[in-house]
Amino acid sequence: MILRALRQRLVALGLIVCISPAAAQTTEATLPETIVSGTREPEPRSATPIAATRIDGTTIEEVRPAHPSEILNRVPGVIVTQTNGEGSIVGIRQPFGTAPLNLYLQDNVPVQPTGYFNHNALYLTDIPQAGAVEVIRGPGTSLQGSDAIGGVVNTLTAAPTAERFFQATGEAGSFGWGRGLFTYSDRLGEFGMRADGNITHSGGWRDFTAYQRQSAVLRADHRFDDGTTMRTTLTMGQIWQQTGANSYLSQADYNNNPTRNYTPFAYRHVEAMMLASAWERPLENGVVGITPFFRANSMWLLPSWQLSYDPVRYQQQYTSFGAQLRYRQDYAPWNTRLITGADLDASPGSYREDRLNVRKTGSIYSGYSVGQQNYNFDTTFLEASPFALIETSPIEKLRITGGLRYNALGYQYTNNLAAGAFNAGLGNNSQFYRPASTDRYFNKWSPSLGATYDITPSVEGESLRPANVFADYRQSFRIPQVTQLFREGANTNTVNLQPITAETVEGGLRNAAAGPVQWELVGYRTLKLNDILTQSNNLQPTLTNNGKTLHYGTEFALGFRPVQDLKFGVSGSYAVHRYLSWVTSNGISYSGNTIMSAPRVSGWAGLDWTPTWAPGLLLAAETQLMGRYFMNDANTFTYNGHTLVNLRGEYALNPHVKIYTRLMNVTNTRWATASQVQGTATPQYAPGLPFNAYAGLVVTF
Repeated sequence: MILRALRQRLVALGLIVCISPAAAQTTEATLPETIVSGTREPEPRSATPIAATRIDGTTIEEVRPAHPSEILNRVPGVIVTQTNGEGSIVGIRQPFGTAPLNLYLQDNVPVQPTGYFNHNALYLTDIPQAGAVEVIRGPGTSLQGSDAIGGVVNTLTAAPTAERFFQATGEAGSFGWGRGLFTYSDRLGEFGMRADGNITHSGGWRDFTAYQRQSAVLRADHRFDDGTTMRTTLTMGQIWQQTGANSYLSQADYNNNPTRNYTPFAYRHVEAMMLASAWERPLENGVVGITPFFRANSMWLLPSWQLSYDPVRYQQQYTSFGAQLRYRQDYAPWNTRLITGADLDASPGSYREDRLNVRKTGSIYSGYSVGQQNYNFDTTFLEASPFALIETSPIEKLRITGGLRYNALGYQYTNNLAAGAFNAGLGNNSQFYRPASTDRYFNKWSPSLGATYDITPSVEGESLRPANVFADYRQSFRIPQVTQLFREGANTNTVNLQPITAETVEGGLRNAAAGPVQWELVGYRTLKLNDILTQSNNLQPTLTNNGKTLHYGTEFALGFRPVQDLKFGVSGSYAVHRYLSWVTSNGISYSGNTIMSAPRVSGWAGLDWTPTWAPGLLLAAETQLMGRYFMNDANTFTYNGHTLVNLRGEYALNPHVKIYTRLMNVTNTRWATASQVQGTATPQYAPGLPFNAYAGLVVTF
């Protein structure tokens, strides 16, 4: 395969190594009040009119997440649940699910091209060993394009350490879990290099749900004598998993036999690679930078969720060649800053799909044979999107930001089979369609306008931290995905689907992120037009552009130390997600209803205790809350929500050896990662992990 050959070539060049945690030991300055996701360089959060959260590397290292949800669910307005292995279904200011509404970055570079969205994209980065994770809630800035409607998740790799550093972590846990994390960092002359590896295996707690991951990343930093910097990062990995861990069960099996798996032969196999090199040169009162990148991804998938109505297996792959261009100029009047640039991307890809003839014994799918080829097409995604962002302060405490992005992007599509209607071999649902070869292009403007205003002075040495208010308007969009446009299925014409447009207004009040007390309160409202909605009802999905949805709510976060030994944090969200208008192709109106999988209440609370009388000891407890939500768009079935309690502990035996443990779902609560109604009256549930425990050993030199 192309990835395997390319990986062997890179091994021969000596390029395969990776990043690691231990953020406190990096040469990178720790700037808790700054974020980089808004403008692609560090900027004070107080000057940025967006709701953004940064989780630093120290917190990630203390949590040692087995799944990204253990970190990201701390962020208000964010819901992440585990599907299988490291798979995720995510909701950021949106109902949680698999829709392409979030943009996933690593060091500000998208980990997947527009049009090839995969909701499991978090597994394309190595969050357990990241230097930090930043989350923008709501649409991205003018520097981000399609897909950044719900939010932006930016995984930041850790910088090389100032001195030689080696760390090995071994971990074992419930249901055959085992993980090894390996870090090596050193300096070679003027170069700082960091290498990390992640080898993970799980036997799966449900039947036929094993999972394994092998990944590696390299980061090399260099600063030249003239101040020019270069940061090169190579990320690669392989994931194989049986995908039944999120397959639905009947209510009886969910309650009494949650380890059952109706789809034992479903699988996912992913090979992925991304290479990016960020070059930046200082100018007089400015900076110029370019980040060329390369991506390659192949995914083989037999989806468990389609076996009941459209059983297939498919392979989707792409390669990407692109660059991010950026120029910043600072001006003395009003402390003005102008950022301009462009995003370029060319991503040729392909999609191959085979029909499966499945066999079923009772409720269990017992086997299959491969039938006809349904789809065979090639696509090339192309983008050339310039942008401009200006920041200025006409008065001392006021910072105004305005941005505009022109998105020019689209697809070249080549069908390799006969176009038109064909028999899909599904009985009464056998009429499928293939569009003829064509090109499909989109042009969209994305404006934004925001402001921040400082309302308290910063007084050195006092516990009252500076606070500010912010407000902004952002317009975002997403174009239809490759498979929405060209894998028509029973739809007669999806090639003409239009982009979704989202308009968001938000405002908030917050203080500085540093200091003994941190707090934030935010309100938002998002209106989505031309929403691409899917009607299923256990038949072939029908895609339409006739949806209009409204999303609004409030978010809060609070962190403080009541005494020296204790650190307390709490975050939460109250949100409403409903259809303003949606009439299905069957004439059923859901207008005014609440969207399914959209809990109004979600939250997290945690307490860390580091007793001064026991140096090296950390004990922590946390609880995660998901409120009730509707299981169908008719709002006739309800999932009652759940609350999970987790405990953590670690102890440093000496400066080189540390032991730790994680106890998850200690109350052994029965809960669902997702739930839905099949047809019109049959509730189904995907059970979440029961009580599970982990223990690990960390050795550092």
